[in-house]
Amino acid sequence: MVALTRPLGGLALVALAALVLSLALGSVSLSPGEILAVLRGQGGPLAQTLILELRLPRSLSAFAVGGLLAVAGALMQVLLRNPLADPYVLGLSGGASVGALAAMLAGVGGLVVTGGAFAGALLSTLLVFGLAHGRGGWTPARLLLTGVVVAAGWGAVITLMLAVTPADRLPGMLYWLMGDLAYARAPWPPLALLLAVCLLVVPLGRSLNVLARGPLQAAALGVSVRRLEWGIYLGASALTAMAVTSAGSIGFVGLVVPHMLRLLLGNDQRLILPACALAGGSLLLLADTLARTVIAPEQLPVGVITALLGVPTFLYLLYRSQ
Repeated sequence: MVALTRPLGGLALVALAALVLSLALGSVSLSPGEILAVLRGQGGPLAQTLILELRLPRSLSAFAVGGLLAVAGALMQVLLRNPLADPYVLGLSGGASVGALAAMLAGVGGLVVTGGAFAGALLSTLLVFGLAHGRGGWTPARLLLTGVVVAAGWGAVITLMLAVTPADRLPGMLYWLMGDLAYARAPWPPLALLLAVCLLVVPLGRSLNVLARGPLQAAALGVSVRRLEWGIYLGASALTAMAVTSAGSIGFVGLVVPHMLRLLLGNDQRLILPACALAGGSLLLLADTLARTVIAPEQLPVGVITALLGVPTFLYLLYRSQ
């Protein structure tokens, strides 16, 4: 137990430091003392507005979205037993993006966008599983290839939707597709979902560890393989849909974070999944802080920052694995 809690404690401290940094930096910098005074209910009106109404909701949303994407990527890598799998490669993000963009194109918002994103992710799940299922059932390689094809199809649909979108809505939709946390003001639903998934890891940790070694071995040890696989895919769909709804399309978090943590911490899913929640949240929190400050008062899409950070990091990990 100590071996599990010690890395998580270190990652929790990193997440706390990233949160303080995100609250302090911006077009107007604040000292740690000013931040602490506002959290105590004191401080000036400008500091209270900056922290309580602008930076804190956005920072919590960034942490939640990063954790959701990293956990979803870790679950997909367990399901496919492939370190290159993530929700974007398998078409979940594309389906969720199509559902959310369709709701935006119809002129609705709020829960309808969330529902559309989840419906798109679920439809992508059914398509991938249905098309990949052959006479002998689906295999990880077949599922991965099918996911790549479905993801390409969703990309074509997104391009078509952007082509027919009215000019006044097009900039917002394009910015959202690049990953945008500027309008993320409801962090509690994604945070609650992230916490619920991490709490479920404890009873399912043994089953996930066995499944990572192969379906035959898992079935021999009494694991209901098909039920667990469907649960993993549906859970990853829900996580991806919530993340896409909150922040748009953000890549590389679900791919790089689980891969890097497995190199550092091993393959125990009871440790990896909570660690992904903390590390993914911290990474996106730092990326969003950089997106807000690098050309302040203007802002960059956070998806651009994660791509610029993720590509060289992943290439370095591939080089080290040789």
